[in-house]
Amino acid sequence: MTTTPLLKIAAAYIRVSDERQDEYSPDSQLKKTREYAAKEGYQIPDEYVFYDDGISAKSTRKRNEFNRMIAMAKEKDHPFEVIYVWKFSRFARNQEESMVYKNLLRKKGVSVVSVSEPIPEGHYGTLIERIIEWMDEFYLINLSAEVQRGMHEKATRGEPLVPPPFGYYMKDKKYYPDGEKADIIREIFDRFNAGEGMRAIATDLGARGIRTKRGNLPDNRWIEYVLRNPTYLGKIRWSLEGRAASKRDYDNENIMIVDGHHEPIITEDQWNQAQERLDEIKRKYPKHARREQPVDYMLKGLVRCSSCGGTLALLSGVKTTKNPNRSIQCCNYSRGSCHTSHSITIPKINKAFITGLEEAIGNKTFAISPDRKKQEKPKGPDYDKLIAIEEKKLERAKAAYLAEIDSLEQYAKNKNEIEQQIQALKDLQAKDTPKETKISTSYVSKVQEVLEFIKQENISEKAKNEALREIIDKIIYDKANSTLAIYFIP
Repeated sequence: MTTTPLLKIAAAYIRVSDERQDEYSPDSQLKKTREYAAKEGYQIPDEYVFYDDGISAKSTRKRNEFNRMIAMAKEKDHPFEVIYVWKFSRFARNQEESMVYKNLLRKKGVSVVSVSEPIPEGHYGTLIERIIEWMDEFYLINLSAEVQRGMHEKATRGEPLVPPPFGYYMKDKKYYPDGEKADIIREIFDRFNAGEGMRAIATDLGARGIRTKRGNLPDNRWIEYVLRNPTYLGKIRWSLEGRAASKRDYDNENIMIVDGHHEPIITEDQWNQAQERLDEIKRKYPKHARREQPVDYMLKGLVRCSSCGGTLALLSGVKTTKNPNRSIQCCNYSRGSCHTSHSITIPKINKAFITGLEEAIGNKTFAISPDRKKQEKPKGPDYDKLIAIEEKKLERAKAAYLAEIDSLEQYAKNKNEIEQQIQALKDLQAKDTPKETKISTSYVSKVQEVLEFIKQENISEKAKNEALREIIDKIIYDKANSTLAIYFIP
């Protein structure tokens, strides 16, 4: 009687990227992979064929089938002993991740084999495998650089690289004004330059049935995006680092703006006038400050919580026009994310603030915000960036432990060293405390004028608030110690 040996079980990972650079289709890859596996005594059942289509190997984060395969291989009774790939580049082009996952699989008794790149056993085989991985990663890096170089060259020539914004349509790779939508863009600039608020403009456009390119109702962020978009001036905007423009970081030095070949929708005067007003709003109302809402009290948007840094705002449900002793509270405390109450009545904090302002004028000494000092000394260490780097190291150390690359003892050691470094950086950052600075006589006079202005009873709270924003950066209220720290704009 003739007996046929049972075939051992293996898995196959098939991946096709957007580049479609392989000479074989996915079906052809699987066919040849199964043939190769059969010669080595392995069978690849359909349930152990893992397939990711149109996804780059630069990172495993979005490769769902890859992650499912790794999870299955990590099980105590994993169903396969080998993972076959057409090329090592199909497994990963990031050498660091490739080593992490291969080491993890090796500890579980699972090997990764390339069908078209057979590797001899022993030390030389390991060296050759590392060289192949390095070449694959270099190819990806070089390809990305070439693509970026090509796009940068097109942007330099004023050629569009992205779909046209609202108000334009594209034909033959060129932007053209889109009739009524172009008129809406002109209307937005004219109304904003005439002093109308962004939220009011957005609300009106939405009521008229106007929608953004994505079909959404216009809002104040969309209005600001329109007003900041130099495309309407006949320009092309391109981010050298890829993400600055999409994050609406309009002042980023890595954003290039060049003359385009399309017809502008607005004039240069309209553009300049809008930018001046936007910059003024940005200076008076920093990020996260509420804009274009009724100013019910003069310190609105200026007072911060000493515990979390959140802005103190009117308590919800308070009828501001009928309650003279209404209170403000940390907005984060109201949401539940801050656990220290900082409630205080408006008359009480107004009185304390005016007293503090009078003392600063009398002493001719003013505290400058730490944030303002950082702007004056840009050459100092960027502690936030250094701390972020150490925190990423901490994440990688944890990942290495979870992947069973490092032992618990090694992870504990690494974690302790990194956390000590983070704390040391935070201690150095804490030393950058605000210092009281002597200010010129003209500045003292300016503060005195503002003080006299806000003391007048016939002046609106909004006018007082705007006057204070000329000299005050922020006010830190510490309820536990009953203190009010006033930070000035230099």
